[in-house]
Amino acid sequence: MAEHLGDRLARLRRLADLTQEGLAERSGVSVDVVRKLEQKRKHSARLPTLHALSQGLGVELTALLGDPPGAPSSGDADPPQLVAVRRAIMPPLFAPPSEPNGAERLSLPLLRREVADGWTLYHGAEFGRLMEVLPGIIADARFAAAVGNVDERAAGQAALGKALQLAGHLAVRLGKNDLALSALERAMTAAEQSSDPLLAPMVGNSVAWTYQRTNRLDDAEGIAVHMADGIERGSADTAEGVRVWGGLIMSAATSAARSGDYAKASEMMTTAEDATRRLATLPPPADGKMVSVFSRSSVRIERVRLAVQHARPEEALSLAKGMRLSADTPPSWRTWLLLDVARAHTDLGNAEGAVKALERLRQIAPAWMRHHTLAVAIVSDLWAGSSRPAGLRKLADFLGVAN
Repeated sequence: MAEHLGDRLARLRRLADLTQEGLAERSGVSVDVVRKLEQKRKHSARLPTLHALSQGLGVELTALLGDPPGAPSSGDADPPQLVAVRRAIMPPLFAPPSEPNGAERLSLPLLRREVADGWTLYHGAEFGRLMEVLPGIIADARFAAAVGNVDERAAGQAALGKALQLAGHLAVRLGKNDLALSALERAMTAAEQSSDPLLAPMVGNSVAWTYQRTNRLDDAEGIAVHMADGIERGSADTAEGVRVWGGLIMSAATSAARSGDYAKASEMMTTAEDATRRLATLPPPADGKMVSVFSRSSVRIERVRLAVQHARPEEALSLAKGMRLSADTPPSWRTWLLLDVARAHTDLGNAEGAVKALERLRQIAPAWMRHHTLAVAIVSDLWAGSSRPAGLRKLADFLGVAN
């Protein structure tokens, strides 16, 4: 079972040589919250609280966040698959790009399909399989970016930028934030040499997300807003442009919310949701997953998440009620929605509603649920409560929290 938040907090506090009172003073969080977390009378904390605690401890947010890793982390040396990904991101200096396997050079349409398939693996949380195939995808893209005429090289750079962006996302999921930023820096360089004017803003959004994970909230909001402003001056009249712009606004809103400014975040999210109406009037992109997951569904899911994280469970459930998810909503977003709905019901004392959402989550993402700290925390809170509705025992046994 995943390490309890209270155990991580106590361990990191001792490493920082802080008392509970000292951590409370440095982070601006009440000492009562610190005590309840460490004593496991509270099984979870909201993201603004986690950001404040991580700042007080002087650690990255990921030390407390408890997201499920894409691969187990035991403190041992990196597995060979990750070593191969690292080498693909940062190849030997001055070495020429290796030619793709096979007698013929990989065509650009086939290369783009390779990259798209890699993103499909990522959105399906198949991180182990993605680690196996990603080095080859990056190598193929790097070769395509170095050969052919000017237009072919620019198209190859676009594929390379998307492949390295994907590597950055995977590295974040593996808890390797420095590697992620290295991949995204190289992705940005490829984007600037590519034929795709929206690629740099897309990579910028990935950088903003990585900054959020490392508690650099001002930097995250700043780069998201900067990139969104650039799109408004250029590519805002296409579905691709609207989707990338909207994703950046959502990212900026998330950073503002985690900094404690919920009103600003809510205003940004409303602006983003308004922009989804423009998508219905524009020709759809050829491959939405290669552009952005921005849609009315994704905006609403993120609004639910922010409401839950800021102790507004009624608002969260109102936003989630009757929501019809679009077909291109990634599985990871669907799982987060169910988890947030369960959290909102728990906050309102509706154990039955929480169990129903968690049962659905177990049906569609059992492995994800088993390793997710927040899912374990919610079931622990329900199990410790006075009401234990039908189905809770199976969930508690499944997650290992039953007495």
